[in-house]
This record gives sequence, C-alpha cells and structure tokens, in this order.
Amino acid sequence: MSMQRLCDEAARLIQGADGLMITAGAGMGVDSGLPDFRGNAGLWRAYPALAGARIAFEEIASPDAFVRSPALAWGFYGHRLNLYHRTVPHPGFAILQAIGARLPRGNFIFTSNVDGQFQRAGFDENRVCEVHGSIHHLQCLDGCDGRITPADGFEPEVDEDACLLRSPLPRCTGCHALLRPNVLMFGDWGWLSQRTAAQRRRLEAWLGGTQRAVVIEIGAGLHVPTVRWFSETLGEPLIRINPTEPDIPGRGVSLPMGGLAALEGIQQALLQRGFFER
Repeated sequence: MSMQRLCDEAARLIQGADGLMITAGAGMGVDSGLPDFRGNAGLWRAYPALAGARIAFEEIASPDAFVRSPALAWGFYGHRLNLYHRTVPHPGFAILQAIGARLPRGNFIFTSNVDGQFQRAGFDENRVCEVHGSIHHLQCLDGCDGRITPADGFEPEVDEDACLLRSPLPRCTGCHALLRPNVLMFGDWGWLSQRTAAQRRRLEAWLGGTQRAVVIEIGAGLHVPTVRWFSETLGEPLIRINPTEPDIPGRGVSLPMGGLAALEGIQQALLQRGFFER
C-alpha cells in the first residue's frame, strides 16, 4: 500500500475517534534536532568525551554515576537540560494539537521522553504523563524528604568537550546531599515516582471517559519498549510511526516514516477529508 493510502487510512481512524492518545518515544524529538540514543554509538556521537572513556549509556544514565563522578553525571544531564531549553519543537507537535482540538475528548500524551517538549510546544501539562520522569525536576540523591522540585533556578554551566559540570553542584536544601534529575535511570531504586503516579491517575481518568480513542505512536523503539507496550495494551486502533521498527500487531496502520513526515501526510489526508472544517 502506498504511503498516501496509509496516511488516508490513518486519517479515517482519526475521524472515527472521540479522543487522541499520543504515545511518544525518543524518535519524536529527532525532527527537532534532538539526539536519539540507539545504544552506545548514538551516545558517543553526541558526547565524544564519554566515547573516549568508553562509558556506556547505562553507566552514565544511572544513580551510581552521580555517586562515583557527580561532575561527569551532571555534565551529561546538565548539557541535556540546556539543550532541551533551547530546542524548538518541530511542526508535528502543532499538527497533533490541531487534531486533538477537533475531537470531543481532546488529547492526552504518554511519553518515555524526559525532555518536556510537549509542554514546551504548548500542550496542557495536566494532559501529559511522563512515565520516566522529567529532567526539568530535581530530587535529593538520598531521597531525604521525598520532595520533587522544579529545576527552574538551576542553570548548569558545562564544559561540553569534557562533559563536566563547571558550575557548583546542586544541593538539597534539606540535607545538603547532591540533587539529581527526577528521571528514572538504569538500576534506579531511588527514583521518586509520585509526580509520575499523579500524572498516570489523570491519564486513567481521561481514558475512562473516552469511548473511541485512537492511538498515534511516534518514534517508540524496542530497546526500551515501555511506550510500545502501553500503546498495544490499550485495545484501540493504533497508528504506529517508526522508520525502522514499524511492525504492528492487531488493527491499525503502520507508517515506516519519520515522525514529522508521517504527521504531515496524515494532516494532508485529514484536510482532504474536511476534518479541520468541522
């Protein structure tokens, strides 16, 4: 089936829905210029200092990294925090907003991304579930009082060549231990999950009031399959957008394309169907 026909089939599913469930993995940010770490090769292209030291993604993205080498760990996460602050979400985010605005139940987002790009693009923060947490929030490495605080006042200065934090390490106001991102890392038994748990409760309430949801999944791979599993367990028509791992079980449409190209194709099909005129 041609890409045009596939996009039209996706548009047909959207027209029959009362709500849009957006599920997104790391591939959602590629068209905005964000790196998609597919194993160590992708990490090391973006962070040559980690390549020189042969530090794997699972090593740097772990609570142990903040214990062993806090300046290096915050060099990595501080650079990412700065990158996400200056990144402009690509036009695909606006397409999803426009689709959701024309459905009775609107949209809800379920994402493994910690970058906050949906909120930056203007989505209601109360309609976003960040299943792996958010780099824009901090917690005590020791979890001393269970608080999760916004990272608004933290502006890390990073030596990008060395991947090292140059500014002072952020400290907990309760016990003066190191602060870390409120992100679920590898081997992470200390992650404070209450913020994400509250988001999940809002998501479940939204799903409970939605009769004919359609799922659009963008850029969710098999390496960390959290988003794919969630999409497939909803029992709704699934539109899977993935250029390298597009296989889909059950009913739905598979679009082996990048996120922005696929969303633009769906938008064009919806325009031809008069969807945006209602």
